[in-house]
This record gives sequence, C-alpha cells and structure tokens, in this order.
Amino acid sequence: MNILVPLVVLLPLLGAAVALTQAKHPRVQTLIAVGVLVAVLAIGVILLFAVDADGAIAVAIGGWDAPIGIVLVVDRLAALLLVVSAAVLLSVLVFSVGQGLADGDRETPVSIYYPTYLILATGVFNAFLAGDLFNLYVSFEILLVASYVLITVGGTELRIRAGITYIVVSLVSSIIFLAAIAMIYAAVGTVNIAQLAIRLGELPHDIQLVLHVMLLVAFGIKAAVFPLSFWLPDSYPTAPAPVTAVFAGLLTKVGVYAIMRTEMIMFPGDELGIPIMIVAALTMIVGILGAVAQADVKRLLSFTLVSHIGYMLFGIGLGTAAGLSAATYYVIHHITVQTTLFLGVGLVERQGGTTSINRLGGMLKASPLIGVLVFIPMLSLGGIPPFSGFLGKLALFEAGAQDGSILAWVLIASGALVSLLTLYALTRAWNMTFWRDADEVADYDNPLPVLSHVGVMTEVRSARSIPRIMVGATAAMVALSVALTVFAGPLYDVSSRAGDNIDGPEYYITLVVTGESE
Repeated sequence: MNILVPLVVLLPLLGAAVALTQAKHPRVQTLIAVGVLVAVLAIGVILLFAVDADGAIAVAIGGWDAPIGIVLVVDRLAALLLVVSAAVLLSVLVFSVGQGLADGDRETPVSIYYPTYLILATGVFNAFLAGDLFNLYVSFEILLVASYVLITVGGTELRIRAGITYIVVSLVSSIIFLAAIAMIYAAVGTVNIAQLAIRLGELPHDIQLVLHVMLLVAFGIKAAVFPLSFWLPDSYPTAPAPVTAVFAGLLTKVGVYAIMRTEMIMFPGDELGIPIMIVAALTMIVGILGAVAQADVKRLLSFTLVSHIGYMLFGIGLGTAAGLSAATYYVIHHITVQTTLFLGVGLVERQGGTTSINRLGGMLKASPLIGVLVFIPMLSLGGIPPFSGFLGKLALFEAGAQDGSILAWVLIASGALVSLLTLYALTRAWNMTFWRDADEVADYDNPLPVLSHVGVMTEVRSARSIPRIMVGATAAMVALSVALTVFAGPLYDVSSRAGDNIDGPEYYITLVVTGESE
C-alpha cells in the first residue's frame, strides 16, 4: 500500500512533463491529463478505504527518515481531501476539454494549459500529503507558479491585471511562510511536523506565539480569511470558467487544511482559539455583505467563497473533535458545491454572453437544464434541508452548542444569519438570471463590448454554443454534490473519525516518529 502514496504526486508531475512534449498533439495531451487524474482518483479511493480500516500511512521517500528525508503522510483527513480534489480536478478538466473543442485555443491554449493544469494538481496533492513544512512550502510554490499561468491564460488585459494582484499577494504569503520556516528551524532544528509537535512546546511562550501567528497569517492569506481576503474577488472572476472553478473549489481549501494541521498538530490547545473564532465571524459577515451588494454572478460567488471560509474556521477555532469533524465535512461540501456553481456560471456566461445580473434574463426558457444545474448547488450552498450545506452547518452549530461559550453562540447566530443572506443573494441572482423575462432587461439585445461595474471590468460577449461535454461535466458535479447528501451518513462517519484522529498530535507523532499506525 505504501508504494501508492508517492504515485499520487509523481503521476501528475510525470504526466505534465510528457504532455509538454506533445504540444503539437492536443488529443494526446487530453488523454494523458484525463488518464493521470483518473489514476490518482482511483489511488485516492484505495488509500481512503485503507487508512479508514487500518490506520494512517507514513512513507519516507527514498528511505530517508525524518528530519533529513521527505515524509508523506496519509490519514483520514488527507485521504478524504485527496479523493474529493481528484474528482473535482477531473470534472473541471473534462469541462475544459469541451470548452476547448468549442472555442479552440482562445480560452485555454492546449499546449500549455494541460501541462500547467497537471502541475497545479501536483501542488494540491502534495500539499495534502506533506509531512514537513518545507515540503508544504514547495507545494504552495508549485501552486503559485501554475495558478499564475492559468489565471492569465489568454493574455487579456483584465487577466494580466488580476494576475499581478494575485502573484503579489501570494508572494507576500510565501515570504512570510518561508521566514516562519527559517525561524522554526533555527529554534528547534527541524521542520518535520511530527517532530515540531514535540519540540515547539519546549520553546518560550512568546516565541511560540510569534511563530504560531506567522504561520496563521501566511495560511490565512492562502485561505482568504478576513481581512486578508481583499485580493480574491478581483482575481478569480477574470479567469476562464474552468480555471475559476478549480481555483474557487480547491486553492483556498489548501490554506484551510494547513491551518487545521497547524492548530491540531503543531500548536495543539485553544490559545488562539478565541481570535480564530472572532476572525471566523468577521469572515462570514463581511464576505456575505460583499456578496449581497454584487451585480455580477462571478463576483457574488467569490464573496460567498470568502464568507463560507468562516464556517470552516468556526470548527477549527472550537478545537474539539466535534468541531473538527464538522469542519472536515464542510470543507468537502464546499469544495464540491463551489466548484459546481462556478461551472454552472460558466454555462450561463456562454448562453447569455455575460455574468452581469443586470444584463441577463429569460434563461430558464432558453435553457431549463442550465437553470436546474445552477439551482441545486445554490440550494446546497444556501443551507436548505436536506442538502449537504444544511447538514454541514447543522454539525457546526451542534459542535458550537456543545462548546457552550458565549462566543460560540455568537458564531452560531452569525452562521444562521449568513446562511439566510447567502440564500437571499443566490436566489436573487437566480431569479434575475433565469426567472425574469428577457424583455425586462434593458439593452439585452444590444450588448456592449465591456461593462464597467463598481470599478471592475466585466467582459460581455455574444452567446456561444454549449457543448454537451461541458453540460455533462457540470451535471456530474451536481450529482456529486447530491451524493454528499445521499451518503451523508457514511461520509460524516469518516469525517468524525478524521476529526477524532486530528484532535491532538499524539497519533501523528506516533505514526511518523515510531512508524506505528493507530
């Protein structure tokens, strides 16, 4: 079983290299990319069943043990995120294949798109398995390089401008993270996460606090928590639909995952639990207020993305097994649903020529299927029973009630209010886009080349045909989001075991340092 772990990282990396040599053969590149992600998804499922049944797996690459060697660790949390991220990356890739067949290389130049996409996948998978901080840093840098290429693909002015903002903010985060790694190594002589769980506690309290805060700031920028989320709403919406979908679904969750590891393994306890919960409340509220004010669907979803990061921080800030279990389930839910919504909006943009709510209307008559594909994940994100969004929020609220503190009850109230506002913002956007008659839209038949909204430039195009493969990929993601509800019981059981598993560093230390599983 151990041999499968490094393949998760090695396959997409080798696939990217091979795909790059096939620049003149786009079909070969497509087959390579799809084949690699199918293989990783299969490996992820095998590893998930294995670690859930027999305990976590730690693999020292090249036989070099920590702290010298690189250690890859697969526990229930990592395996769950590996499976869902591979499924999302595969679905988005299929969506982009359909877009490429319809539009040629204008949106996604195949010669660089597929290799870069596989490199991005390498960074995501490696981040979930990284057993030391420097390997995690390398994962972030892989993500940074690949995402900068993808966010600027097509070379339009809007994308280059957004890409510059994204790269500057990401570099600041990387610098802070690298400085924290250097200080940690100077203080304790290792960057292995399991060994840090032992040695960091021996440092003076003020030094621990500085290192702890530096890591949280670096990961908070990646996760787009308030007030470090200012860059996201202007960066994501300008990219092509498949790129925006995978960014929104996965990249911020890598930051959330790093925060979970930081709080539960390296700095266990509740010392910064209260500040994290306060930031969670602010992230939820400020994000959703921004969403309510938007008249562009992509920007609206970008603000809801920020807002719902707050729910995950809520569970992490509680610092209990129940909170972590709920946060784990909510991360899985949000990866799936947020990606699905952005793919659905990509279909809306092709059908209507824009994502501006003020310029859309009558789309339910034009394409009822798209209306359904967008409506279902909107209900889930808004927390309507019995969808996964409702189940995830209910689990978080129950964990907060078990905590019983005043701050936990404030977060429960904030979460309920944010859920209602999310539902309001999404249903308003859906009604204006799909239910409203096209005749009510001013200048609907006379689209402008570019629409300026609140200082943000939004492209407006003529309607384009929608290939069936794009609709099929979106429908598959909708089906996956519904499956999170249908199979919520078994999935939440695994999430609960993952929450119990990461509630304290003992199991992680035992696994990596002594090689013994649960």
